[in-house]
Amino acid sequence: MALIKAKIRVGHSPDPDDAFMFYAIAHDKIKTDGITFSHVIEDIESLNRRAFKGELEVTAVSAFSFFRIADKYALMSCGASIGDNYGPLLVATKSMYPKELEGKTIAVPGLNTTAYLLLKLFLPKFKEVVVPFDQILDKVKAGEVAAGLVIHEGQLTYKNTGFHKIVDLGEWYYEMTKLPIPLGVDVIRKNLGKDVIRKTTKILKNSIEYGLKNRPEALKYAMKFGRGIETDTADEFVGMYVNDYTVDMGKKGKEGLMTLRQAAIEAGLIKDPAPIEWVDM
Repeated sequence: MALIKAKIRVGHSPDPDDAFMFYAIAHDKIKTDGITFSHVIEDIESLNRRAFKGELEVTAVSAFSFFRIADKYALMSCGASIGDNYGPLLVATKSMYPKELEGKTIAVPGLNTTAYLLLKLFLPKFKEVVVPFDQILDKVKAGEVAAGLVIHEGQLTYKNTGFHKIVDLGEWYYEMTKLPIPLGVDVIRKNLGKDVIRKTTKILKNSIEYGLKNRPEALKYAMKFGRGIETDTADEFVGMYVNDYTVDMGKKGKEGLMTLRQAAIEAGLIKDPAPIEWVDM
């Protein structure tokens, strides 16, 4: 049987959970047999914008963005960041009811993020201002915005700096649907051909499994992407978003994704999305 060869550029964000997933590939801990990888590390909103143009062969994207690029990319059943009764947080400097934020300015990490989609479903009327995710808490603290939509490790560290949780959107989604919320997913360009698609997906799955089986060394690598957070915080964050669902989304993860897609269609936030093509292993 001929060796399947391909050069794959992989886009992922500079976060402990993504770094943890790709550790085994980045450090040659697993065989990639003819598939060579190069890493493109950018924030998720930049990766979303690249994906709209179909630039990278494999990339992490927000689930909200994926619904609009399903014509170009197939969805890998591994590599998803799924919140099971937790997710992006809406925070402010004082305690308040969500209703009080109607019409107010809220800092969001990007208009293509799943966090933004969830906030639009939860609180349709607000004014958004796009702020890099790692500067959102600063904007809230400075009083430049009424509240901020927090993703990544800010979900764990916001309490230490005197912020109040208005709502956990993953918790809200779970209350509404009894399903987990896929926030980020890994996708692969359809024009690579079935053999390359399947082989690349298998390698990524192997990399995630390697990290989970060799947690201390994978976590040590992931810490380089933790923006100065403590090891315990990084470990907790990785545990939230690299788990059994990341190895395989499974029935519940897929249901969570399809339910979110339907809600976005009904809210008029996506129009005529292409059908989803899954890469299962």
